[in-house]
Amino acid sequence: MINMSILTLDAIGSFLAHFGTGIGLMFLGLTAFAFTTKFSELKLIQEGNIAVALKLWGKAIGLAIVIYTVWADSVNLLDAFLWGLVGIATQVIAYWIIEFVLTPKMHLADEVEKGNQAIGFSLFSAAIVVGILVAASLTY
Repeated sequence: MINMSILTLDAIGSFLAHFGTGIGLMFLGLTAFAFTTKFSELKLIQEGNIAVALKLWGKAIGLAIVIYTVWADSVNLLDAFLWGLVGIATQVIAYWIIEFVLTPKMHLADEVEKGNQAIGFSLFSAAIVVGILVAASLTY
């Protein structure tokens, strides 16, 4: 039997507030990442570009890891939101450094746009690694 004293309106409201804020942070993070890309990721995914899909969903997974960690360590919703913004900004900057500063001669964006799955998977993996590192840095 389900203990209904746990399932209160306050608990449901808190869940919905955290979930909605998490979705908002994901949208904000993916939008910030979109500004670092010269092409429409969604258009290329619709055309079947697997490399771009890997790159985009690696970023999404990395962001979700950051948001999960922030939620687990926050004292309230405002604290979670603010540290979520810090985590997103850090992840976008770190990813930008990997893609544009550390590998300027490789033209990773061009390779992904052409459908280079090895580069797409590498960026997928890098986004997750960066998300884990940022998340670990946000624990306190």
